[in-house]
Amino acid sequence: MNATIRSTGAYLPPKRVSNQDLAQIIDTSDEWIRSHTGIGSRHLAENETTSEMATEAAREALSRCDISAEELDMILVATSTPDYIGFPATASIVQNNIGALRSGAFDLAAACTGFVYAMECGRGLISSGVARNVLVIGAEKLSSLVNWKDRSTCVLFGDGAGAVVLSACNDDRGFLASRMRSDGSGADALIVRAGGIRNPIRGQNIPEEDLYIAMDGRRVYNFAVQVNTELFEVLPAEAGISIDEIKYIVPHQANVRIIKAAAKRAGIPMEKFYLNIEEYANTSAASIPIALNDLWKDGRLNPGDVIMTLGFGSGLTYGGQLIRL
Repeated sequence: MNATIRSTGAYLPPKRVSNQDLAQIIDTSDEWIRSHTGIGSRHLAENETTSEMATEAAREALSRCDISAEELDMILVATSTPDYIGFPATASIVQNNIGALRSGAFDLAAACTGFVYAMECGRGLISSGVARNVLVIGAEKLSSLVNWKDRSTCVLFGDGAGAVVLSACNDDRGFLASRMRSDGSGADALIVRAGGIRNPIRGQNIPEEDLYIAMDGRRVYNFAVQVNTELFEVLPAEAGISIDEIKYIVPHQANVRIIKAAAKRAGIPMEKFYLNIEEYANTSAASIPIALNDLWKDGRLNPGDVIMTLGFGSGLTYGGQLIRL
């Protein structure tokens, strides 16, 4: 038994903040941000919570297929910005919101690789026979973790949610290859230092900068280029196909420079990649499903197409999949 993508959905907050808007509050410019990252704007949540954005993405995905909420067996939410620290799971809130009365629900934390990991969990549940229909969501409200005084990080991130419905299939569709890896020696390269049990906020004098995202940009860049180059080689080899047979490579939308450098190393033309970072910036676990939804709603994906997903981020984690639609 394999699993395939039945439909997609997404939610982007209405508030759009351009690079020019950011230049009004910090020392930066549209030219600098674009040249260093490829980002032109980002969508920022105002009153929306992570669960609310995830719920809207879920509803759109369900509306595009013949699977009802009552037919879902599991809901997985990949996020680094859950509604609550510890519990309850954001996925349980989504479950209630959409009326998935017989579904299980849990969150998964693997930062920007979270959606890739969650997809593999969903595939495993279906392949083992435990589930037939799994809703996989990536949702983030990264603006809540951004230090808006730090121009090296605040320009990078946006908010949003994306979702896919996975269902069982018995034909040649589904997951052709998959890889999930982590290099925990780089755990401090991209980190929010305060808020967990190692460094709780309550009762301590916490430096303000420890409440926000801190990043060693050079280490993250080098890691991302290296692991993406690796995935370009191992995933097609595992599936027994060539890069030419892949319709789209859908990477985590972190930085255009990372994708271009890895593509150049692997000799892959940029035309193979679907990028929407210019509009949405880095939405962490939400970036791949938002990109998949853009492709789906624009009619660029057809039955039989093979796509590659690539995730990489804090942990340091990375992974990817080859999927035949």
